[in-house]
Amino acid sequence: MAFGKNPKYCSFCGSSDSKLVSGPGGVAICEDCVKKCRQILNSSGSDGTSDASDYLPEVLPTPRELKEYLDQYVIGQEKAKKILSVAVYNHYKRIKFKKELEAENVELDKSNILIVGPTGTGKTLLARSLAKRLDVPFAIADATTITEAGYVGEDVENILLKLIQAADDDVARAEHGIVFLDEVDKIAKKGENVSITRDVSGEGVQQALLKIIEGTIANVPPQGGRKHPNQELIKINTSNILFICGGAFVGLDKIIEKRLDTTSMGFGRTVTDTNEKDLAKLYENMLPDDLVKFGLIPEFIGRLPVHVGLNNLNVEDLERVITEPKNSILKQYIASMKLDGVDLVFTKDAISRIAQTAYNQKTGARGLRSIVEDVMTDLMYRIPDIDNVARIEVSGDVIMKKAKPDIFDSDGRKIDVKLLEG
Repeated sequence: MAFGKNPKYCSFCGSSDSKLVSGPGGVAICEDCVKKCRQILNSSGSDGTSDASDYLPEVLPTPRELKEYLDQYVIGQEKAKKILSVAVYNHYKRIKFKKELEAENVELDKSNILIVGPTGTGKTLLARSLAKRLDVPFAIADATTITEAGYVGEDVENILLKLIQAADDDVARAEHGIVFLDEVDKIAKKGENVSITRDVSGEGVQQALLKIIEGTIANVPPQGGRKHPNQELIKINTSNILFICGGAFVGLDKIIEKRLDTTSMGFGRTVTDTNEKDLAKLYENMLPDDLVKFGLIPEFIGRLPVHVGLNNLNVEDLERVITEPKNSILKQYIASMKLDGVDLVFTKDAISRIAQTAYNQKTGARGLRSIVEDVMTDLMYRIPDIDNVARIEVSGDVIMKKAKPDIFDSDGRKIDVKLLEG
């Protein structure tokens, strides 16, 4: 509510571009300054002592309930979903019953998670789904954008800024959130994926991440970027933030195989395609030393005690990914076309061709959308302008670019597909 005369400028920053809230004496404050004030107030005195009951579900979902929720979104990866469900449950149980544990003079260690698996197998989706089920803030950060202090790039604290923003600038709520740090394999100090374009000193980035992953009071610049003197910083305690690190770790399977000596040497050796390996079973034998050989430093590995291995998706898995999950790609397009009054149908052969194409491209579930998008773009461009379209049928030949989709009107008669051209 405004009082007295209406000022034209913010009394704090002098801006006239944002909405102003005026107060007594002709002073005013703009939206941006209100936001900054909220950040400062929320961050002051942040010491990790906030009551967890205010930020967590009254009753924590059990590991079985978490896995059942993951089953709705992620196909396959059964063992990985169990391990993740138990680890996340234990993490939030440790927070929720902190006082009870202190009374028993017991302290549970923080259990951050490392997910290893090929691209398109569901690493990000698993982490996002868990955060959604627990209703906690969730942020995704790319490890390759982080550099050592003194180099061009982002400070590690910028990861936490994304989490604070996901919590609507409520620092205390952010302190109970989940951060998914992707592409951690790209900050290895050595390994088979070394590139001249890689970030400056991967080992230095790992060192910089140690403190915030383990638990510390971090100072976060409100506007992102590098910290500088005389800058207002947001204090956030990372002790209760769950860090899930993920990466493809190309070549790690060979390091494990070499240690296990599972492949014969010489002219009689059988070369197995990565797509055909049981990677999840191989990763069950993963030891910290394998990750050290890949290029992660022991201190970094030690702060990620829970290791989860994901397997490649086979054609049958990809077919299920296309049709079964709540957010499956076909369900999304069918619902979208339904809004235009059109029934969209994909034949069984079309679904098989989509899955086989993605499998051959070795892109996993991530490649499914681009394959379907390639077919649907022209349809979604033209159909809203064509009268009386009631049904569209997409066959396997359409996916393989050998035919056009069949389009029917409300009386079941075919519509000339030439209407889609041009």
